[in-house]
This record gives sequence, structure tokens and C-alpha cells, in this order.
Amino acid sequence: MTILVIAEHNNTTLNPATFNTLTAAQKIGGDVHILVAGHNAQSVASAAVKIPGVAKVLLADAPQLADGVAENIELTVLGVADRYTHVLAPATAYGKNALPRIAAKLDVAQISDIIAVDSADTFQRPIYAGNAIATVQSFDPIKVITVRSTAFDAAAREGGNAALDTIAAAPASELTHFLSRETAKLERPELTTANVIVAGGRGLGSKENFESVLAPLADALNAAVGASRAAVDAGYASNIYQVGQTGKIVAPRLYIAIGISGAIQHLAGMKDSHVIVAINKDADAPIFSVADYGLVGDLFEVVPELVKALH
Repeated sequence: MTILVIAEHNNTTLNPATFNTLTAAQKIGGDVHILVAGHNAQSVASAAVKIPGVAKVLLADAPQLADGVAENIELTVLGVADRYTHVLAPATAYGKNALPRIAAKLDVAQISDIIAVDSADTFQRPIYAGNAIATVQSFDPIKVITVRSTAFDAAAREGGNAALDTIAAAPASELTHFLSRETAKLERPELTTANVIVAGGRGLGSKENFESVLAPLADALNAAVGASRAAVDAGYASNIYQVGQTGKIVAPRLYIAIGISGAIQHLAGMKDSHVIVAINKDADAPIFSVADYGLVGDLFEVVPELVKALH
């Protein structure tokens, strides 16, 4: 049994979610290989060979792989897929983009967003916005799986000594061409890797309030800023800040929900946080059902007092 983990990276460094995916792969058992598909990505491969528990790193380096276009990743993976019993990737936009294509071409069912490994063919995944957990067994010869990174600890970064093999990249797909990418530059920590998140909801009332109320608290805690879908839909924040089933899944050490009622789709994205603090004027808000600490009060009075106390 040999497992292939498709590394997510920016051609310079590995995305943290890759390390969590490797932990899931190691729980399955067998040899674990990593595919680094990119361009001028030797530094990524060099980092990958140091990860404990990795037997081999495959480096496919070509210009058509530089931008992570799903069609090109798919073709390269298909060239080696028959060597493996499992193909894994993080359940990020990258993995969700590439793996369904790979599963379709292999004519197997994808198993999405797993949160636990029961055995080599049996996995657990959330359904109904996380309100139920399904146990899924697959008898497909190659199991194609995306991994919820917040459900697994990150693998160690140092201590391994894997072999490094260079493989040929598949020719570029003629169906898709990369044109451009616009990347938001964040002054604060990134949501999916932050230890502390301060998130705001529709209760903040406006885009101006969203910034003026949350920013001082986030700065005091060196926290990432998040938002509920309601806040994003109302135009208070960009969708890059959205936490929830249709946004980003997070599990920080501390999650502070401010003016967030606690809709099911939002809870699905943050209820695995280690400590949850909720601030809401409605004592019956669903967010309090998952909060470790709840404060019923006017957020416009409570949050400035918290900031003062922190200073």
C-alpha cells in the first residue's frame, strides 16, 4: 500500500495544510510519497524530503505547472496514479479544484473532507453542515481523498530523509490557459493558520463599524480577522475573510465571535476551535450553544472595554 500526497505550495514553500494532510496519510499506513508539481520548485522538494515519515518525493518541474492549474496538475498525477492505492490532497481550494478531475478520470468516487481515518478503506467525514458524521467505506482500487486540515495535527517539518525522484510533467492542457491571479495582501495572520481569530457578523451594522470595532482587538491579540457569511453578503468584509461551510474552515486556539448569531453554516466552519468566546446582545443566539465563554451585551460597549483591558 502506497499513498500519494499532492503538495500544495507556491513554488517556494509548502502550504501548512500539506503537513496536516501528511498526518492523515500516515494514519492510513504504508509508504507515503509526496508529489511536488510546480516550476522552479526545487526548494519545495528540498523541504519535503526532510519531513519524517515520507519515503519518497516526486518532483515534476515544468512551466505549465507554475500556477497550479487543475487541468495540468490532473494530467501529471494521472501519469503516476496507477502506482498508488490512495491519492490525497488538502481540502483547500487547490485540492477541491484538482482532485475531482483526477477521480473522474480514474472512474472512482472521491471521498471529500475527511476528519478521521478508521482504516485504509474507511473514513469519517462531516455532513449536514457538520451536524452529523458519516462513516464512508470505499472499495475503489485507488481512493481519491481530500483532507480537512483542521482535523489532523501537522506533521513535523524536520527529521526525515526521503528519496527525491524527478518525473516528467504531462504536456499542458489545451483546454485551459492561465491568464492572471489577483492575490489579496493581508497585514494580519492568514485565517487558516492563525492561532487567534476575531470574527464579526451582521450585528456590527456597517463596513465602517466592522473595521473600527474589530481592528483594535485583532491588533491587540495579533489575530486574524474573520467574518460570517451574513457580514460578507452585506458588504462589510471581503469574502476572503469568510468563515463557514461556504468559506474557510478554521480551528484556532481562540475564536472570538462578535455580533455573530451562529447560523449552522458558520458554526460548521469554526466549532472545532479550541476556545470559543461569543459576544452578542441576544441571549438566545445559537452561537452561545458552542461557546466556551459567552458575554451578553452591546458589542459597541464590550469590545472597546476588552481592548482597554488588553492594553
